[in-house]
Amino acid sequence: MTARRLSLIGVAAAGALLLAGCARAAAPTSDPSTSATAEPTGTLTISAAASLSAAFDEIAQSFHEQYPGVQVLPISYDGSSTLATQIIGGAPVDVFASADENNMNKVVDAGLAQDPQVFATNTLVIAVPAGNPAGIESLADLAKPGATVVLCAPEVPCGAASQKLLSAAGVSVTPVSQEQNVTAVLTKVAAGEADAGLVYATDVKGRDDVDSLTPEGAGSVVNRYPIVALTDAPDAAAAAAFVAYVRDERGQQILAAHGFGAP
Repeated sequence: MTARRLSLIGVAAAGALLLAGCARAAAPTSDPSTSATAEPTGTLTISAAASLSAAFDEIAQSFHEQYPGVQVLPISYDGSSTLATQIIGGAPVDVFASADENNMNKVVDAGLAQDPQVFATNTLVIAVPAGNPAGIESLADLAKPGATVVLCAPEVPCGAASQKLLSAAGVSVTPVSQEQNVTAVLTKVAAGEADAGLVYATDVKGRDDVDSLTPEGAGSVVNRYPIVALTDAPDAAAAAAFVAYVRDERGQQILAAHGFGAP
């Protein structure tokens, strides 16, 4: 074989290798549609403080409209201490929203959640039946002889905050009952079963069956509301998406409309 022919064969072989390399480089490595982040799907179980009921019902509906692939089950509302006990006891929960950091810390310390984030704040008011028949005007009036007062139990966030507020004012109150969530306190006041009760400012917003007044010192007793996706949440992506939604612009707008303060 001549040297010229060998040279031509070499050039041809090099050209074939170059073309093959270009073809491989031009071929897409993956389908772009599969690399996009998939929207969350699944079923979401949420436990939330009783004071969040109106706001979270609206947030859950708005969240579902944005993520129709996620079914949000009816939210379980109760006192944060009760919910924390249920979760630690094994209740299947994806997301927990507490009315205080103390009860959230119980769940974290049990190894069931990490890095909760505060998403809202709240303060206390004195709630009285419409028309304020007992003439309650201050925290001191709650201690007057004959005054009937309903408070949250001390282990419940609204109860702990109530005790802090009363203690700072130097007022000692013997309640006629201590309730396991703030909704129960407000229900008794609205029904006229008590002259007054301490509840959150958000609880009386938009109500016409109760009146309310902001007691002195209320601004220094602020409840911080944390939220977290449980570590073993079956639908982890959906749980994380809901937590993000609550803390994002739309969730914050809804919370503000219901009277909650910013984190």
